[in-house]
Amino acid sequence: MVQVADILEVGPWDVVLLAFLGYLIYRFFFKKQPEIDFPKAPPRLPPLDMKDMTLEELRPYDGVQDERVLLAVCGNIYDVTRGKDFYGPGGPYEKLAGHDATRALATFDAKAVKDEHDDLEGLTQDDLNDAKEWDEKLRVKYEFVGKLLKPGESPTDYGDRKAAIQ
Repeated sequence: MVQVADILEVGPWDVVLLAFLGYLIYRFFFKKQPEIDFPKAPPRLPPLDMKDMTLEELRPYDGVQDERVLLAVCGNIYDVTRGKDFYGPGGPYEKLAGHDATRALATFDAKAVKDEHDDLEGLTQDDLNDAKEWDEKLRVKYEFVGKLLKPGESPTDYGDRKAAIQ
């Protein structure tokens, strides 16, 4: 009697290769890949018009009263909305939002934020240098909005300029 294996000359390795080929055909043509839903990035807000602000005008920009998050360091106001996870509600630096954060960043103490104008009296030269370093970091990372006005100071006219990274 004639056996099929003798006619086709099929060995054990041929069976293994056929099984592997069958698996590949199934995998690429018949099995569906699970679809991955990546979270969509929140829509980016248009840049603010550049303008100087007093502390009272800055306060609402804390991520709660307004969706934007602004903070001031060394008299410069930055739009840190892109860093809302850090500076917005629930973030580690949320107390700085809508405030002059110079003293808090200089002393690494979030509780040092004041609700009134801070003349930075009592800070050491090292503290002031730390604050300037923070100002430089924010300047290259976030949009510059304007200056923080001291009481009685008048604002600069920026025309139609938009807030931008400096």
